[in-house]
Amino acid sequence: MAMVCLSDFEAYAKKYLPKIAWDYFAAGADDCTTRDENILAYKRIPFQPRILRDVSVMDIRTKILGSEISFPVGIAPTGFPQLAWPDGEKSTARAARAMNTCYIASTYSTCMLEEISAAAAGHLHWFQLYIQCNRAASQQLVWRAEALVFQGLILTVDLPYIGKRHDDVRNGFRLPPHIKVKNLERAFEVCKMSLLDPSVTWNDIYWLRSLTCLPIIIKGILTREDAELAVKHGVQGIIVSNHGGRQLDEGPATIDALVEVVEAVRGRVEVYVDGGIRKGSDVLKALALGAKCVFIGRPALWGLAYKGEEGLQDVLKILQDEFRLSMALAGCASISEIGQHLVQFSRL
Repeated sequence: MAMVCLSDFEAYAKKYLPKIAWDYFAAGADDCTTRDENILAYKRIPFQPRILRDVSVMDIRTKILGSEISFPVGIAPTGFPQLAWPDGEKSTARAARAMNTCYIASTYSTCMLEEISAAAAGHLHWFQLYIQCNRAASQQLVWRAEALVFQGLILTVDLPYIGKRHDDVRNGFRLPPHIKVKNLERAFEVCKMSLLDPSVTWNDIYWLRSLTCLPIIIKGILTREDAELAVKHGVQGIIVSNHGGRQLDEGPATIDALVEVVEAVRGRVEVYVDGGIRKGSDVLKALALGAKCVFIGRPALWGLAYKGEEGLQDVLKILQDEFRLSMALAGCASISEIGQHLVQFSRL
């Protein structure tokens, strides 16, 4: 079957992955309302395209924190990609390198940070951090990431405890014996997440700043108030995220939360968004509403499940082609021409 759009990869992954792996990747919290709203919210935002614009030459490149990427789609950190493909994060990093975009590696990677950095081979890659109760372990991870030339530190802040994901509970989800959380292998307890520190506060931004010179990006902000606090505490970026709908159910869709976060920061830090991106036109809508770049999670895993590194490149190429086409049809020849005038957006 020809793989024409991202839903084709989703269907393939659902058909061929073991049920326990598919359910883990697909899971949302509780009734999955927020997971599904992440997608549906994009469909409620209509375009206002401009016509008779010269779009004979297109430039879809952009920069995030000063580093150029080929188009404004990066790969979000995801849990346990070896459940989708044996090389897991290494294949993900190689695909991101081939497409000249950003990959965010997770604290709970199933490959060593050294292996991921080698696979990225000098191209843009960031490290996502969960702060552990054992602060020394978190400190060592930050230092390793900086020494391995990861170029950004992503602090995920919406997981003091793990959300209730019904299928994982029903399945009694555990990692297979051959898959290990390599960078915290000795201490990690799968699915209990007991190592996570629920006492983390804004003051820990200052602690992280004392450990590293890496730019700090906060992942998991959904409100104006927290966006303003992030700026106050000196971060360099915000990822508007609800953890793919896997944490607090019935919170806002990320594209709906994006506008108030962008308004709150007033250009002082870069703002990105993840959750619900399934088409190149979704990318265009996110940029029109103020995102500098979007990050994909589940679609990256679907690509890995299809053909590993090659499959993930296919997913990114489809998004890239769809984004370029959507830009042209909306009357934009370059990223700088994208603005809120392209969409109709209502907070209701």
